[in-house]
Amino acid sequence: MAEFKEISPNASAGEKLTNWFENRFPTAFSAYKVHMSEYYAPKNFNFWYAFGSLALLVLVIQIVTGIFLVMHYKPDANLAFASVEYIMRDVPWGWLIRYMHSTGASAFFVVVYLHMFRGLMYGSYRQPRELVWLFGCGIFLALMAEAFMGYLLPWGQMSYWGAQVIVNLFAAVPLVGPDLALLIRGDYVVGDATLNRFFSFHVIAVPLVLLGLVVAHLLALHDVGSNNPDGVEIKGPKAPRDAQGHPLDGVPFHPYYTVHDIFMVSVFLAVFSAVIFFAPELGGYFLEYNNFIPADPLKTPLHIAPVWYFTPFYSMLRAITDEMKIVLILCVVGAGAFSVLKIKMPSVFKAAIAGATVVGAVALYAFEAKFWGVVVMGGAVITLFFLPWLDNCAVKSIRYRPDWHKYLYAIFVVNFVVLAYLGVQPPSPVGERVSQVGTLFYFGFFFLMPWWSKIGETKPVPDRVNFTAH
Repeated sequence: MAEFKEISPNASAGEKLTNWFENRFPTAFSAYKVHMSEYYAPKNFNFWYAFGSLALLVLVIQIVTGIFLVMHYKPDANLAFASVEYIMRDVPWGWLIRYMHSTGASAFFVVVYLHMFRGLMYGSYRQPRELVWLFGCGIFLALMAEAFMGYLLPWGQMSYWGAQVIVNLFAAVPLVGPDLALLIRGDYVVGDATLNRFFSFHVIAVPLVLLGLVVAHLLALHDVGSNNPDGVEIKGPKAPRDAQGHPLDGVPFHPYYTVHDIFMVSVFLAVFSAVIFFAPELGGYFLEYNNFIPADPLKTPLHIAPVWYFTPFYSMLRAITDEMKIVLILCVVGAGAFSVLKIKMPSVFKAAIAGATVVGAVALYAFEAKFWGVVVMGGAVITLFFLPWLDNCAVKSIRYRPDWHKYLYAIFVVNFVVLAYLGVQPPSPVGERVSQVGTLFYFGFFFLMPWWSKIGETKPVPDRVNFTAH
């Protein structure tokens, strides 16, 4: 048992109360010091570094509003839609809670996408932060599962038919597909069993996983320290420190960055409130108009599409046709031939690559396009997990990479936005071609990164962070 800390009898009531708690719950005060007041973050953080805190804020909003919604929601296929309407029309402030939750889902993906893009720009996935990135990608995957399951709960037309389309995609998996789809649905069609299943995962199972990953993400980040726009390690063995051992290029997270984050939170809440009060559906992108119609298994909407934050990956799924399979076969054969003929390696590895190339080409030809669409859609997310080992550039930050890297990253962002737009549009020949090119570029960006990231002359990285007081 630790010794109690003594305090002066003349101390204020607040100091005495703090001392009383610190003597009885020292772990909390130690955690505060480790993760706030004595956690030194680089002093050159910019606008992009606020989105991590905003993501945490939105997570809290989603949990709190979700608790209030569950008080009145009925996870029953015959009552779910009516219970949502009851929340919107009869529960005091129910419309506000529901719109906060639905808008919060989209806001969550906005801040997470921007947070991930910042990591991509400044190389926050590079050594020693690989595990931080992996936990972050796990959060993104859990968030997608959480959003998809929550999308079904209003039991409107788009909820029902969107779930019908996505769940049926799993039936395309060879051998186990039909059984897998049956396991996910809990029945032979999307119905009451599916709704109850998704409700339990949305409310209990996935949030627990999500919270665990968030805690792991933060602990791993604070163990290795935050990255910065220069990609300079402020706590490295050569980093300058003061007499107390604190990095000279860092400042305590509290109060310096808590004030910074409070300002960004104020701006975010202003925009968030404006959307909730003036455009909660945002033209049908945040809440589709068809979802205000009760689910009808006998009436299919003219165009079925997921919510906007899934649409880039949905575009990739739709891009895989029989024609696209031929292109993919050529890509696999070309990559295999290049590896065998141009890269120096032992003959055993060359034989293994040649064999894998043949197996891959045959599999692409043998299995239907629908299956490979599911693989591509899932692979687009799974690929992100391997990013720390794909980037071979000598520097971390985009600031010190060759200038053409910036244009390549800009094209990547534009391509992602175009895929998202095409995902909400009805299928068309032109849209199909554009999405196929966009899918090839998306995967080419990552799969060719070990090669292109080494090309070009990098700029000299400073020994210390660039910072101008303001």
